[in-house]
Amino acid sequence: MSEDALEAIILQTINGAIATVPGYLEEIKQNKETLKVENAQEFVYGVVMGMALGMSGAILSAQDKPPTNEDQMRVRDMIYKHIPDIRERIFN
Repeated sequence: MSEDALEAIILQTINGAIATVPGYLEEIKQNKETLKVENAQEFVYGVVMGMALGMSGAILSAQDKPPTNEDQMRVRDMIYKHIPDIRERIFN
C-alpha cells in the first residue's frame, strides 16, 4: 500500500472516530456512576487514539506480508502527527 493511501485511510479512521465523540461523552455523562470516569474528554481521547492505532494495525496486518517494526513505527508516526488536531477537536 502506498504511503498516500495509508495516510488517507488513517485520516478517514481518525475522522470516523472523532465523529463518535459526542455520543461517547453523552454515554459517559449518563452512566457516570457505573463508568466512574473522572475526565470524560481524556477518556474519549484514549478511545479515539485506540481506534486509530487499532484500525491501522489491522490494515497493516491484512497486507500480503506481516508488518515490520518499521511499518508499525511509520503508521504510529502518521497518527501521532495528528494528535494536536485530535485533541483540539475533542477538547474544544
